[in-house]
Amino acid sequence: MVDDEPLALYHLETLLRECGGLEIVGRYQNPRRALDELSQVKPDVIFLDVEMPELNGIETAEQVLRLSPETDLVFVTAYDEYAVKAFELNALDYVLKPVQRDRLIKTVQRLIDRRYETHVVSLAGQAIMIRCFQSLQIEIPPRGPEPIRWRTAKAQELFAYLVHRRGQPVRKDALLELFWPDADHKKGFARLYTTIYQIRKTLKELNIGIHISNCDDGYLLDMKHVRVDVDEWERGIRMWSPVTRERLSEHLRLLELYRGDYLDDYDYIWAESERQRLRTHWFYHANHVAGYLESVGEYARALAVYHRIQRFHPHVEETYVKLMKLYDRLGDRNAVVREYMNLNRMLSEEYGVAPHKAVREWYLRWKKTQSR
Repeated sequence: MVDDEPLALYHLETLLRECGGLEIVGRYQNPRRALDELSQVKPDVIFLDVEMPELNGIETAEQVLRLSPETDLVFVTAYDEYAVKAFELNALDYVLKPVQRDRLIKTVQRLIDRRYETHVVSLAGQAIMIRCFQSLQIEIPPRGPEPIRWRTAKAQELFAYLVHRRGQPVRKDALLELFWPDADHKKGFARLYTTIYQIRKTLKELNIGIHISNCDDGYLLDMKHVRVDVDEWERGIRMWSPVTRERLSEHLRLLELYRGDYLDDYDYIWAESERQRLRTHWFYHANHVAGYLESVGEYARALAVYHRIQRFHPHVEETYVKLMKLYDRLGDRNAVVREYMNLNRMLSEEYGVAPHKAVREWYLRWKKTQSR
């Protein structure tokens, strides 16, 4: 968002958050600063005021299109005389101030629809994808996901770390500290250079458009148009939120895209915080989807999602309770008993405790109703 008036920025941010479906990555009163940070922030869309001192919105937009042609533009202004020029710049929309929430919702929906069309075209174009959920794999259409044959385990881990830090330069001394902490300076650098050489050679053989560039005193992984499943997944959740009937199929696809925890097949300590973040994110998303399915009476599909949640998060008591109550609604007495027994066993083995008092009381009441 770019507007020289702070109150206008605040009002627009408030309305956009109410609309949902977008993540706000920057607020700028100075358009020159916005342009300076454009390559770093990489926004999908910029909401841009027109009347600004020094550099107006039209001039700013022209530079945005030159620096980042894939970025959409939405002009937000009190003046309608710039509309023709705005659409000559292929603006997505032109919104007049004072901005109304209902009007902005239409703009956001247009943006989501446009991004989805781009996403579908990308998929149809069979772009290469690096997969990080569960294991590190590469998907080169029309083949399915398959592991990359690395010369050494260290080469695989260092490549995984560069993917983990994609878009960010990584200093050589930081890599030495992380991967060869006990080696002296000379041997450490020799091992680093050898491993980088091995990675470059493997990437060249794959010919997938990924390169390691030297950047100051470090390296930068240039992935160009190669997709990463983690980015696709998080972007999809933001794009399609909230869960509705029209968006349900996309949410179910996103659940399937999460094949397992982030790089879970490897004991990479540096990946643990990201693994936990994504794991928690998936847990809440999956529960939202399951809750929606249950609310619209799609009980079989809700059961499938709850069981998948249980498989990824086997120590969450709430999931067993939801399954018990859903099976009760479906009249499956044996399944209710099975889930309660599973819950008892899990809590006893993991924590040495019994189910929560409210759960035990619910189960006892349920058993009485079954004996009538």
